[in-house]
Amino acid sequence: MPNPESPHAELLARHRRVMPDWLTLLYDEPIELVSGSGRHVTDGEGRTYLDFFGGILTSMTGHAVPEVVDAIRTQASRMLHTSTLYLVRPMVELAERISAVSGIPDAKVFFVNSGSEANDTALQLCCTARRSNQVLALRNSYHGRSFASMATTGLRTWSSSSLTPVNVSYVHGGYRYRSPFGDRPDAEFIAACTADLRDVINTSTSGDVACLIAEPIQGVAGFVVPPDGFFAAFQEILDQHGILFISDEVQTGWGRTGQHFWGYQAHGITPDLLTFAKGLGNGLAIGGVAGRAEVVDAVHANSISTFGGNPLATAGALANLEYLLSHDLQANALARGAQLLDHLAPLVGKVALVGDVRGKGLMVGVELVQPGSTAPNPAAASAALEGCRRRGVLVGKGGVHGNVLRIAPALSVTAAEVDEAAEALVDALAEVDAGGVH
Repeated sequence: MPNPESPHAELLARHRRVMPDWLTLLYDEPIELVSGSGRHVTDGEGRTYLDFFGGILTSMTGHAVPEVVDAIRTQASRMLHTSTLYLVRPMVELAERISAVSGIPDAKVFFVNSGSEANDTALQLCCTARRSNQVLALRNSYHGRSFASMATTGLRTWSSSSLTPVNVSYVHGGYRYRSPFGDRPDAEFIAACTADLRDVINTSTSGDVACLIAEPIQGVAGFVVPPDGFFAAFQEILDQHGILFISDEVQTGWGRTGQHFWGYQAHGITPDLLTFAKGLGNGLAIGGVAGRAEVVDAVHANSISTFGGNPLATAGALANLEYLLSHDLQANALARGAQLLDHLAPLVGKVALVGDVRGKGLMVGVELVQPGSTAPNPAAASAALEGCRRRGVLVGKGGVHGNVLRIAPALSVTAAEVDEAAEALVDALAEVDAGGVH
């Protein structure tokens, strides 16, 4: 039993008195993280861990990166806030940088404060441009907790209301492990999902659909990776109907997949809009939309953003992005991701409760099942999460059934740190497997 007078227990009691019951906390005995350096964090009771979840894929370059800290400190000493009613130099400079790397010709950029708000904005832009509130989304998707982004989320455990400002139809995504088409070769799997998309448009909509919003790799669903070219086949159908495509890059962007800078690039397409957040700020509250000028400029009413693009967030994000590019962290994500998969992929068929290991770059999911079946095993995932923590490694948990371990360290992670974390994870899984957790 935890000591009720410990710092963590005392803070947890205070948390429960004033915070909502639905605010999720990891671990049977939740922890406070009070400091960090590189890929390590220290909790409120003085224990240090390897951080292999990064505040949900947000600590992109690492904790307390000196170049980023210096940029924040310098800007904070000058000006914290002005709003977009005034020219904001770091906002313009960051927008120029993002436009150049977005892959969208002559992209315009609008900044907000989170991924939820970014997706909400992208939906608004597409609905306004197309004069329609009909939207397509993928099953098992997650797009945020705002009213419209939650409405397009295809995970019931993360969508708390049927009320919605948009009319959403859901189509098959790339979750092959539990798909009725999952055992088909890539080309046949893509063809089956594309046929479903065509059928949904023809039967579940009036035809004037505004957009499809999709994560190139579904994050909360457990790092679900569709075959390369999946969205190219989708876009052929979308183009026939004039339907816009939003690539939700909140988790996949900035080189995390290793192979590409943006997740959409694995499919040989260019979206109309892409959304971003999380890793760009390395912990600062920032998100945004980059896209074709004619779509971004579709709003004709007056508008501002009080906090989006504020000087502090954009100055820190610009320094963070420059650090990522100058240190080629995308290449490191590719190498370290392959190293991590080399450790974990052999567990399928070796450890009975490991049903699937999947991912790209530093987005790796381990799906846990009841031994001898594909039945989800969320209890084993919770036990493995605790086992990793006891061994000094923090990972995440997600999946449609809460049975997937999510592993996503900072893109600056070293080879030695990958080996250390993988050893802890393998040991934790072996312990849970031997204990027969169901």
